[in-house]
Amino acid sequence: MAIKISDKCISCGTCEYECPNHAIYEGGMKWTLSKGTKAKGTFQLFDGTTIDADQKNPALSFDTFYIVPGKCTECQGFHDKPQCMEACSVNACIPSDLYIETKEQLLAKKASLYA
Repeated sequence: MAIKISDKCISCGTCEYECPNHAIYEGGMKWTLSKGTKAKGTFQLFDGTTIDADQKNPALSFDTFYIVPGKCTECQGFHDKPQCMEACSVNACIPSDLYIETKEQLLAKKASLYA
């Protein structure tokens, strides 16, 4: 499952620098699929949504840092544990019940982001 950032976040930004997929953005910032990945052109997210990898998408949060579920692989293929969870001093990075994915699905997502 993807990780989310709870309202315990103190907006320190530590998690953003630890994410190998660049899936974490500061509140209010627009996100792109291509930032930090090799995604190019038209790209289908795992929820079935099709977007341009370079399009600027609306922020998912305005108050705290947030994680883009379509880019989060829980660090599968990079690290043994999600690095945002490891780095967060207030335990604001937690599993999201909305995006439950198997290890195989997370690795497939990683492969598609870096194809």
